[in-house]
Amino acid sequence: MQFGMPTLIENRTLEENVALCRELGLQFIELNMNFPEYQTDCLEKTDTLLRAAEQAGIYYTVHLDENLNIADFNRLVSDAYLETVRRSVQVVKKLLPLRDRFGGGSRPLTLNMHMNHGIFITLPDRKVQMYDRDFEQYMKSFAAFRSMCEEWIGDSDIMIAVENTDGFRGYEQKAIEYLLESPKFGLTWDIGHSKAVYEKDVPFILGHRDRLIHFHIHDGREAPPANHLALGTGEIDLQERLNLAQERNARCVLETKTIEALRQSVLWLRKNRD
Repeated sequence: MQFGMPTLIENRTLEENVALCRELGLQFIELNMNFPEYQTDCLEKTDTLLRAAEQAGIYYTVHLDENLNIADFNRLVSDAYLETVRRSVQVVKKLLPLRDRFGGGSRPLTLNMHMNHGIFITLPDRKVQMYDRDFEQYMKSFAAFRSMCEEWIGDSDIMIAVENTDGFRGYEQKAIEYLLESPKFGLTWDIGHSKAVYEKDVPFILGHRDRLIHFHIHDGREAPPANHLALGTGEIDLQERLNLAQERNARCVLETKTIEALRQSVLWLRKNRD
């Protein structure tokens, strides 16, 4: 399996992340577009990305902005997010040679995305999710999104992987299943996120295990809820999850939030998976 690291907030520059990745013997960095230094216009400076990666012998995946909301009712907003995805796909196309050179070329290069729950209206007896109420309009947005992504990706070996966070809503599961009908979409299993919400997404994820292409690996607990812990410091059956990742030939990000937790996780892997 190939293991990588997330963009870490303690590292202020690309060069610092690349140096740590190389030091720890990891294969790739997941560039996080929530950081100002990895916004679309920054990523489009691919010469800088390519030069740093080639010197270190690594490659990149991309994590799209967590606020990504392609179904927003305000078309000005959703169009901006769609344009972000389009331009990000173009960036990843230019990064593919790194994957071919340093990543074995056996797995599609991924853009990771979250599902945006949308807003809800609080009534005296319940909360109403607007995307659930206006489900037909919601699905029209995803139909357009899937079609556009297929066109943008074309025949490039790129996939968009949908990640679980705090529990997929019912309307989101239907939208994800629609996306998964396309060969350009797959699933990311964030094993810490699912643990922190009592594994509520596990039946859905395992029901589509054939579409698992990407993992976010970190430890977690249920009570009190916690994730992004160093491997071996939580309650997750890590060997079981890693065995499934290996079975799926999936790429794994060691998604801790601190350098120290990442170092601990790499040591745990060396002791427990070699």
